[in-house]
Amino acid sequence: MKTRKLIVFITAVLLVFAGAAVVRAQETDVEGSKDHPLLSRMKNYYITDYLSRYDQNEFTIGESETKVIEGDRTLIDYRLKDGSPQVSPLQIRRNYGNALKTLGATLIYESDAYACWKLVRGSQEIWIDVQVNNDGWNYSLNFVQIAAMVQEVSANEMLDALNKDGFIALYINFDTGKYDLKPEMQGTIDQIVALLKNNGDLRVSIEGHTDNVGQPADNKTLSEQRAKSVMDAVVKGGVDASRISAVGWGQEKSIADNRSEAGRAKNRRVEIVKK
Repeated sequence: MKTRKLIVFITAVLLVFAGAAVVRAQETDVEGSKDHPLLSRMKNYYITDYLSRYDQNEFTIGESETKVIEGDRTLIDYRLKDGSPQVSPLQIRRNYGNALKTLGATLIYESDAYACWKLVRGSQEIWIDVQVNNDGWNYSLNFVQIAAMVQEVSANEMLDALNKDGFIALYINFDTGKYDLKPEMQGTIDQIVALLKNNGDLRVSIEGHTDNVGQPADNKTLSEQRAKSVMDAVVKGGVDASRISAVGWGQEKSIADNRSEAGRAKNRRVEIVKK
């Protein structure tokens, strides 16, 4: 009888230790997961779920307003290890808010357990949000990176389009609300210069277009400033200014649906129009 009781006791102890081992095993990062290069995890948290693929996500950008962003998405779910000091939702939001502010991100929306930011780095636009659950025991970081539309068109391809259609749309990337040309756009400028230098009788109008985000009057002004930036760069490349004009149409001549990010990206363009 005593032997049976001893066996039962030992079995119970082993089960307790086995259970503890399972808990410890579960408190390691899920296989294949890792922190995002932009942001590290909070102390004493481990990854319970991980997703990385081309996808879309709905970000909250206002009290009753959301925005669907499509691109390279990374979703990381974190959980606080058992026995660790509890962290408040505010502390989690502040931690990531301060880190993203240092990176130059813009806060889009914030509530008690949620925050959304937008980060522009070079030609990349990255949307990030944090969702805190269970009073800080769990939280998730969500990243969607939009690859900027980069277009490489040769002078000969431009000429073919102008002779066939009378115009060509170029996707020359500018920062939001800005009209300064980025260094990575110099290749496109060089091809416009080559086009005009190789065709001495050609005269063109450089025409700026925007999506419908913002006020129409502001968009028209911005589109004209962008067109002039392109024109100035072409003239600087050695083309006679009398052969070029610049105009801004703002959002007046959309070629795609402004209700989607993909459509808005197509509408943000600079056209070279044969005169």
